[in-house]
Amino acid sequence: MKFTAQINVMPLKEILDPQGKAVSGSFKNMGLSEIQQVRIGKHIELEIDAPSEALAKDKVEEACKKLLANLIMESYEYTLKAI
Repeated sequence: MKFTAQINVMPLKEILDPQGKAVSGSFKNMGLSEIQQVRIGKHIELEIDAPSEALAKDKVEEACKKLLANLIMESYEYTLKAI
């Protein structure tokens, strides 16, 4: 079976997000001061070929923990669906 995973990786709330701070400051300069607490992360899409959903989840977890997210500074969440 084939599955697609939609993965979102975000900096931990306890970690300073310099990109988010820069964008937040730009919003203020643009007259959009109503927008606050900007956090910037990354979105990753994967296609997985696995015999079951459980094994596809295992592969996504492994990919996130080993390569896609730095667990010291980032968290991740994902959705998985069959295609």
